[in-house]
Amino acid sequence: MAESGYHDCMERLPKRYLRFFEEFPEVGQAYEAFGDAVGKSGPLDDKTRSLIKLAISIGARMEGAAKSHVHKALQAGNSAEEIRQVAVMAAPTIGFPNMMAGLSWVDDVLSEVPRG
Repeated sequence: MAESGYHDCMERLPKRYLRFFEEFPEVGQAYEAFGDAVGKSGPLDDKTRSLIKLAISIGARMEGAAKSHVHKALQAGNSAEEIRQVAVMAAPTIGFPNMMAGLSWVDDVLSEVPRG
C-alpha cells in the first residue's frame, strides 16, 4: 500500500483496533500476516478480494467490518456503484431487511467520501 494510502487508512481505524495493536504487537503482526497470506493464496486481484470481503461482512451482519471493507474496496479502485451492487446482490441470499442494513452501512461510508 502506498505510504499516503496507509496513513489515510490508519486514520479511519477504530481506536480499539489501534489500541489492541499497541497492547499486543506480536499478535497484531501475526493477524496481519495471516490476512496477507490468505489474500495472496489464489489468483483473485485486490479489487475482487475487497468486494468479496465486503460481501462476507454484510452477510455476517458485521457492521464495523463492512464499513472497513467499504474503505478498502475504494482504496482497491472500486467505484461506489460497484460497492453498492455488492450490498444489493445480498438480498436474495440473506433477505431484504438484512440487505437494507448492509446497504445503509455502505452508504454511511460512501457519504463520508468526497466525490471527485
